[in-house]
Amino acid sequence: MSTMTGRHAVREADVAADAAAVLAQVGNTPLVPLDVLGKGLGSTVYVKLESDNPGGSIKDRTALSMIRAAERSGELRPGATIVESTSGNTGIGLALIGALTGHPVVVVTGDTISSEKLAALHRYGARVVVTDWTAPSESPENARAVAARITAENPGAWRPQQFDNPANPLAHYEGTAPEIWQQTSGRVTHFVAGIGTGGTISGNGRYLKEKTGGHVEVIAADPVGSVYSGGHPGEILVDGVGNSWPEAEWPKIFDRGIVDRFLRIPNNEVYTTEHRLLNEEGLSLGPSSGLAVAAALRVARAAPRGSVVVAIAPDAGSNYLSKAFNPVWLADKHIHLAAEFVEE
Repeated sequence: MSTMTGRHAVREADVAADAAAVLAQVGNTPLVPLDVLGKGLGSTVYVKLESDNPGGSIKDRTALSMIRAAERSGELRPGATIVESTSGNTGIGLALIGALTGHPVVVVTGDTISSEKLAALHRYGARVVVTDWTAPSESPENARAVAARITAENPGAWRPQQFDNPANPLAHYEGTAPEIWQQTSGRVTHFVAGIGTGGTISGNGRYLKEKTGGHVEVIAADPVGSVYSGGHPGEILVDGVGNSWPEAEWPKIFDRGIVDRFLRIPNNEVYTTEHRLLNEEGLSLGPSSGLAVAAALRVARAAPRGSVVVAIAPDAGSNYLSKAFNPVWLADKHIHLAAEFVEE
C-alpha cells in the first residue's frame, strides 16, 4: 500500500512539475523588426509575437491572470468549472490553463468560429457550446446570456467575464508592457493594438504612458464594421477585435482615455498585410495581426524620423487556414488582396 501511494505521489509531483513548466512559458514573447515591410519608412516597426505563447495567442496571458486572481480571492475553488463566452482565443487560453490547473472549462462561442479554433478548444478538453454570435444582449441566445445560464446551472462554477475583469488588463500592465519596455530599451514611441475586450490596449497603454510621462502615443486599430472608431455597426470580418454593441455595453475594462487616436483599416488592407507578413517576413499571423501591423505601417510613415513603433500580433495564422488563407472564403466576403498575393 505504501509503495503504491509513493508511486502515486511521484506521478502527481511529475504532473505538477510538467504543468508548472508549461505555465512558465506564458509571456516573454519575442519582439521582431519588420525588415521588409518596414524598409525605407524612417522609423522602426516591431511586432510582438504573441503566437509564441503555449496556447498560441495573447489570451494565454489573460487566462492565466484571471484564473490566478480568482484562485487567490477564493472565487474559483479547486476543481471548479470555468464558464466563459469568447470568440475563440480566450476560450483556448482558458481551456489550456484550466487543464493545467485542474479546472474543467465550458466555452460558449459563436457560429462564426474557425474550424481550427474549434479543434483547439476540443484538443484542450473544453466543452463547447455554439450560439448565435450576433444575438442582441436581450436575447436568450446571446453568448454572455448563455454563459450566465450555464454558470447558474452548475453550483460552484465561475465566470471570468473577461470584458469586465480587471485581471485582464493587469496581465499586460504587469507582463506584456514591461517586456516591450525592456525589449526596446525604453525607446518605444508609438504603441498599436486592436481592441476586443480592451484589456491589451488599456494595460499596455497605461504602463507605457506612465513610463514616458504620457509621451508614448497609443493608437487603436479598428476594423470595418466596428463602432469603436465611430460610425454604424456592421459585419466585422476580423476575428477577436472590434465591437458592434452600443457604447453603454462596451467592456468596462476598456480605458478610452488611454487611446490617443483610432485608425479604421479596410478589410482589403488587413488581409493583404496578413499575407505580406507571411510571404515577405516569414511570419504566419492571424487577421488581427494584419490589422495592427497595417495600422503600425501607416503610423510609421507619418511619424517623426527615428520613431519606434510597436504592434501587437495577437495570434498565429494557423488558426485561420479555412478563412483568411482560403481564397473561396475571401472571395465570398468580397476581400481582394493585392495582385501578387492572389492564388492562381
